[in-house]
Formats: sequence, structure tokens, C-alpha cells
Amino acid sequence: MNSDSTIWVVDDERSIRWVLDKALTQAGMAVTCYENSASLLADLGHNTPDAIVSDIRMPGMDGLELLDKIQLSHPEIPVIIMTAHSDLDSAVSSIKGGAFEYIPKPFEVDEAVAVVKRAIDHRKPAESAAPPVEESVDSEIIGSAPAMQEVFRAIGRLSKSNVTVLINGQSGTGKELVAHALHKHSPRTESPFVALNMAAIPHDLIESELFGHEKGAFTGANVARKGRFEQADQGTLFLDEIGDMPPETQTRLLRVLSDGEYYRVGGHQPLKSNVRIIAATHQNLEELVAQNRFREDLYHRLNVIRIHIPTLSERREDIPLLCQFFLQQAAEELSEEAKTLTISTMEFITNLPWPGNVRQLQNFCRWITVMATGNDVVIEDLPPELLNEKNQSQKSESWEKSLRSWATRKLAQMKPGDDGLLNSALPQFERIMIEAALKQTGGRKNDASILLGWGRNTLTRKISDFNLKE
Repeated sequence: MNSDSTIWVVDDERSIRWVLDKALTQAGMAVTCYENSASLLADLGHNTPDAIVSDIRMPGMDGLELLDKIQLSHPEIPVIIMTAHSDLDSAVSSIKGGAFEYIPKPFEVDEAVAVVKRAIDHRKPAESAAPPVEESVDSEIIGSAPAMQEVFRAIGRLSKSNVTVLINGQSGTGKELVAHALHKHSPRTESPFVALNMAAIPHDLIESELFGHEKGAFTGANVARKGRFEQADQGTLFLDEIGDMPPETQTRLLRVLSDGEYYRVGGHQPLKSNVRIIAATHQNLEELVAQNRFREDLYHRLNVIRIHIPTLSERREDIPLLCQFFLQQAAEELSEEAKTLTISTMEFITNLPWPGNVRQLQNFCRWITVMATGNDVVIEDLPPELLNEKNQSQKSESWEKSLRSWATRKLAQMKPGDDGLLNSALPQFERIMIEAALKQTGGRKNDASILLGWGRNTLTRKISDFNLKE
């Protein structure tokens, strides 16, 4: 990156412009700030920057309209879109519209600077851009958490592709919603989306469900029937819980993926397959392969692109937004007035474990809509099983409260000139973690380093630094 790189920033928020101006200037870039798109476009007629950073929602011309105009006139300029509205529509529209990157607010300043540097280093020649997505998306896919933003980015980057995708995530995390979004934002969007859950079909009927059957192929087959492959022709076939597919069906599916042809059960005429496969599972397919319960060659055929859906506990910051959406949805479904969670109730449920993930949260919102007596839901209104879950999880969370109390006491006792708290606390923390990991593994450093998320050399050095017994 050249030290004289020029960056233009457009955002109607003065504070954002100020922060980016200072950070990018300190990084050696020449920065010009604009409070609206019109003033930036006026200057673009006379000068061209090395990169543009734009907010997505501004008065007048928004960031997507600006992006579209820049793509038409100066497609070689990388545009970075940022937004406080961290939804799938914004992410997909930005990336599909030609944005270099998408940054959700609030962002880390260092991360924003790094993205701008990367945009300058990868400045690309002019090329035609696809128009931005205009259709609405499944609004249940909500998330500002970093892990969900990665899912949104993946959907956007796959929007022009027909590649096979494997979705991995626990039950209730929204795997089928992601599959729907992948289909909706794909070249096959005008063709059918067909889903089949492997765990919900008896094993002796799965092949018939997938490939169809001819009349008289087996007892009860009184008429010929199309399978899901035929129903999804030109479109997308979503195979949920692929880990539960029986071995003989795995073999037939592999043959379809390899040859592009299949036969109905009892049939002799080959049928051409033109479908995009999206598979999903909550299981560890690598372990199933190691146990010879899933074909390794089929696994590699399916695992072209993998998308991991985070658990709800890994994206707790999304719980308030999801609750707001599900409570409104439940009120409309059940013809009830929408309930509101008090601040203390929202804080309470945000710290629950939610083993059933987003599906459990959605059912909870339905329960609240029917069962809560008042419009403002207090903790006492919650279902008993959630109160029990909280009591059981408090033990595992108590160390955080203890640490917070300890830090508060220490900070209150500190005097001018004292060494920083972290200078003493971090070594103590690392020592305790190392001792616990070594105890857990019986002193095996390699296993302990894996548990700690370190390399073996790092652990060995730390053990030496702390003079710990090996």
C-alpha cells in the first residue's frame, strides 16, 4: 500500500467520519470526508480516490444507490459498505452489488483500517457488476453478531454460484432458513426449492422419496411417482440431516453427483439431474466417516463450501432483536397484542443457555404471548423450566461474577504509580489455566496445549516462564 493513498469516507454521522478520518490518517492515508452521497459524486467527476468507505443508510441517496453509480462509472474503485443495520439483506445487497467488503457497526477501528488497506492492495480492474438485490429476504435470519455476519457474507459471495454447500449447526439454529436464503440469492431462484429431511423418512422409503418410483416397483406403488430430484429440476434440493442417510442411499446419491444421472426405483430409463445440492447436518461428518458410517467420497463431494451456523449462546447479542421479531410475529399469528420484555427480563433471558437455540427462543415467545398476564413481561411471568435452567447455569457462570467483584475491589484500592492491574492479573490467570489443563490431561503437554488453544511451543515457554513443574 502506498503511503499517499487517498480514501473518501461518506457517512451522515459526524462521529463516524471523525473516527475514520483520525484512524486512516494515522495509518498514512489522505482522507476526505463527506456527509452525503451527492457531494461525493460531485467530486468523483473530477478526482478518483483509491478506495471509498460508505454508510448504507443515509438521507437522500443511500449507500447501495451510491455503490451502483460508482460501479457504473468507476468499477475499479473498491467500495467498503458499513451499516448499523446488520441484516442479511444489507450484507447480500452490498456484496452482490459489487462492494469490496461489508463492515457491520459498531466496528473495531483497527479492523476497519485493515479492510481499507486490503481494499487498496487488491484494487481490481473495471468489470461489470450485477445489480443489487431488491427482493426481501427471510426476515427470521437476523443477526448483528460477528458469527452471523460471516454467514451473511458467505451467502452474498455464493449468490452467483451453483456450487454444492454443506451447512453445519446444532438443531434449531436455522439451517433450513440459510438454505432458503442461498437458493433465493442464487441463479436458480426462479426454480423450485425442495427440501427432504433424512431423519424424518423411514429408511426403506428414502430412495423412493429422492428418486421416485415406477408403477409396480414395490407393494403399494400403484402409480408412478416423481422423486425430489425431479421436483427440484433446475432448482435446489435441500437434504437436511444428511448424516442420517442410509449407506445404500449414500451410494446412489454419490453416483448422481458423479454422473449427473439417476433411475427411478424400478425404472430402466436414466433421468438427467440438474439440481443444486445443499446439505445440512448437526452431526460431525468427519467422525461419521472415521466410524465408517458415512462414505468419505460422498463427504468430499458435499463438503465443497461449508457454512457453520452459530448456536444462540454464541450470538447472545442477537437475542433482544430476535425476541422483538418473534414476539411481534407471535402476536400476529395468535391475534394477540404484542408483549414487551422489561429490561431486567431481557437481561435475564439473554444469559440463559438456550440449548434449543433459535427454535426454542421462538417457541418461548409464543408461550409468552399466550400465557403472560400483562403486556410488560417480568421475570416471574417466565415459564418454570427457564427459571430452572437459569438456576442450574448460575453455578458455571459464578466465576465471572467473582472475577468482576475481585477486579472492582482491586481497582478501588489502586493508587497513582501502582502497576497496571492486567500486568499482574493476566500472568495469574494464565498460570491457573495452565495448571488446570495439565491436571486435566495428566501432564500431557500436547493435549493440554490443544485444550488451551495454544501451540505446544507456546505452552512449553509459558511453563518455563512461570517455573511450573512439568
